Amino acid sequence: MPKIKSYAPGWLNEPSPGHKLFEASVDDSKLPASLAYGKRTKPGPRRTIARRGTEVFVAVGKQIRWGDLSHLKESWETRRGGSGPRSRREESHVSFEIYDEEADRNGGDAPLGGYRVLKTPVADDIRQLIMSPQQDYLAVLTSHTVHICLLPDSSHLHSKDSAPFKPKFFTLGPTTHVTSRSSVASAIWHPLGANGSCIVTVTEDAVVRVWELSASDRWSFDSPTLSIDLKKLADGTSLDQDFGASTSATNKAFSPDSFDMEVAAACIPDRGSGGWSSMTLWVAMVGGDVYALCPLLPQRWSPPPTLIPSLSVSVVANLAAVEDDPEVSPEAKILAQQQLDWISDLDNQEPKLVEAPYEDAVSEVFTRPSRPGTVPKLQGPFQLDLNPDDEQDDEVELKDIHVIGQRISTEDLMMGEEDEVDLGELDQEGLSLSVVCLLSTSGQVKICLDVEGVEAQWLPPRNKIRSRRFAVPAPAPSLLTFQTFDTVKPGELTADSWPLFSEDITSRYAFYVTHSAGITSVSLAPWVFRLESELQSESTAGAEFRIDLLVKGQGCERERIYTQQPGQNALAAATAIRDPDLGHFVLSATHNDPIALFFDTPEPRLSPVAAESPEALIGHDEAREPEPMWEPRPLFHPSDKLSQNSSIPAWYERVKTGRRRPILQQEVRLSVASLELFTEGHQIVSSEVFELNNAVAELFRKCEALHSELREQIIKANEVKRNVDEITGVDEDEEEPVSFDMMVKGRLRQAQQKQDQLNQRIESIKRRMGRAASRGLSDKERAWIEEVQAMERNVLGGEEAGLPATPGGAAKGTKEAWRRLEEIRKLKETLLSQAEQIQRSHGGDSGTNTGSASPSTPNLKIPTEIRRAKVAQVMSLLDRETALVDAVKSRLERLTLG
Repeated sequence: MPKIKSYAPGWLNEPSPGHKLFEASVDDSKLPASLAYGKRTKPGPRRTIARRGTEVFVAVGKQIRWGDLSHLKESWETRRGGSGPRSRREESHVSFEIYDEEADRNGGDAPLGGYRVLKTPVADDIRQLIMSPQQDYLAVLTSHTVHICLLPDSSHLHSKDSAPFKPKFFTLGPTTHVTSRSSVASAIWHPLGANGSCIVTVTEDAVVRVWELSASDRWSFDSPTLSIDLKKLADGTSLDQDFGASTSATNKAFSPDSFDMEVAAACIPDRGSGGWSSMTLWVAMVGGDVYALCPLLPQRWSPPPTLIPSLSVSVVANLAAVEDDPEVSPEAKILAQQQLDWISDLDNQEPKLVEAPYEDAVSEVFTRPSRPGTVPKLQGPFQLDLNPDDEQDDEVELKDIHVIGQRISTEDLMMGEEDEVDLGELDQEGLSLSVVCLLSTSGQVKICLDVEGVEAQWLPPRNKIRSRRFAVPAPAPSLLTFQTFDTVKPGELTADSWPLFSEDITSRYAFYVTHSAGITSVSLAPWVFRLESELQSESTAGAEFRIDLLVKGQGCERERIYTQQPGQNALAAATAIRDPDLGHFVLSATHNDPIALFFDTPEPRLSPVAAESPEALIGHDEAREPEPMWEPRPLFHPSDKLSQNSSIPAWYERVKTGRRRPILQQEVRLSVASLELFTEGHQIVSSEVFELNNAVAELFRKCEALHSELREQIIKANEVKRNVDEITGVDEDEEEPVSFDMMVKGRLRQAQQKQDQLNQRIESIKRRMGRAASRGLSDKERAWIEEVQAMERNVLGGEEAGLPATPGGAAKGTKEAWRRLEEIRKLKETLLSQAEQIQRSHGGDSGTNTGSASPSTPNLKIPTEIRRAKVAQVMSLLDRETALVDAVKSRLERLTLG
């Protein structure tokens, strides 16, 4: 998890222009507190911050404020360095609209531009700001209406004119999204829309509308190109039925679907997802059900380069596997044929090349296939496997949904191809399953896995309904609940709590949860990549054991990075920003103040070539910032109740113009009318006093805590000062000052002397240990001593040498080398004499008896080769014994000389 480096910086705090972006408007600040008889607004999602690079659009009431954070930071730093305290004090009394004029009048050197006010035609408070993929449209949502703003170029907003800017607005569905109809639950820019100009709106009455916008065609904002009523589609049986939304604005009769299919939120995975994910609309109902609509496409859509080929491969492979399998149901075969018809229609099209309006790239635009139909089948409700059984009502009631699509798999697509496909900016890493994240009212997050995989499905044609009348219904789709955890404590829940998901800019498997108690950071990285390695592994040995350890292991990393102060209003959905000039931070806001959390991001590693350069290393060391000696603390904002106007004057004016006006002009009497008047006034006063007491108590506690925190900071500062004085030598009372060089040399000299003393002590300890404990001889040393003693006894004699006879010498039964040599010589002489005698006797007998041999003398005929071999063997033994004796003599001579 990232480490928080600091909270709201100075250029976002009051009275800087950055803080003016988030302040309540002048009209809202003059309004009194909520009255007991006042109208309460319906709670809903609050996404009031949208970004375009370093530019942010902030919705405050009915107003949109634009600001370039990089420019505001630079302006604040320049103004802070060039202006005095007086000018900085005067900035706090400057309003947002005339800040530039006051800055010029005061003679400040702050650069002009950097923030503007955008006029909007909305009639109610803005609740959501949603930026288009190409960042040229901005969807502005209230509770019931949707407006599309054509964003101007940044150069127009950076002009020196400080007057409010009026961009071009279009009302989306002027007769559809109105206050007399159902409120808007979600608005999503379709990731596959041509040039990012397709938006999908989902209302609470489960009606999905697809709008394909064009700035040159005003009629494209009046009526959708596709309208689907999910309640009708859930009961549909064939493709030929009409599933369009009703155009009548009259009140409808009661239906159970009005409660079971009340939409809480909807989403579509990003463009970089693989398979059917980028064209699947996920809808979360308030009651806890989850539905999917696939494929949901506009009339003109632009897919990524690898989407259609990958779908073609998967559809053809699925059809080949299903077609000849007798165990496959007829419904599965019909579905496979419908997918083949859909992909065949795409393959037969010739795409139209369209240039992006703000980019040099050229995209291919296809037309939505008309076969088998334009309205897909509603898949769901999904059953949550391994879901906790003891869930409360607030844990089942959903508020938001966030789906991370499966990664793009290029292995099957490029099988047999030599060239590698270029995915560009698409993410190739991740999980091959879609991850569905559900957020309930209590702040509980459910991480679910789409193991089965959502694919394109349509209802069957009418001519095949009769054959399916008595067919076994298909099992309901399911999601595997991988992990469930809470982000909000039970004591932190509020009645109007509406938690929201927000994407993280660093990874698609990380997100933020903004709730009434603060902001929580969640990361799925600890288990996503491990699970993917197990799924892609070819070996199944021990896979069940490893997956069981993975499930019971650490799970998701989550951390509360910001805690909202009690009594404050709701937070806007967190927006992650990462820029080289601004850094990596998360931006949120209350109704009056910004909330910014800056993270300490790791520095990028140097390349091997740059790392070898001394200049690069020196520059890298100089650019490294020192580590802070303090812990960052969130900025304290006093309660809004201290700055709100009292509602008593408005209540008094109401009484003066009402039917109880005579009571104010009479004496106090004991009557029912007086009692009602006093009771109503007491309710208003008591509620305001209670809120003021809580706000003042919180401020007092913060002031008390500030004393202790300041005391700790002073103690730490004294410790740092003491350490610095010890290093620089300022704390030493000497007559002559000592230079830093001399002080360092003195410390080195002391260290060397201490090292020498330690070496001397070590040597003395070694000598003492050597004398105290004598080490015994090893086996090799004993054997060598015995061998020398035996050699000395054999040469000099045991009695002359004065050595005792070894008991093991006789037992071994070995003879000395010189004795063996003497025995060999004697044996040689004996053999030679015997051979001569045999030759003489053989010669004498042959001379006297030539005809026949003597019967007493054996006729021995030894071959010449055997005699030569025996003689050679005897000579080798003699040479060996001679060499052994010579070696023994030389060894004894060395021992004697040594």
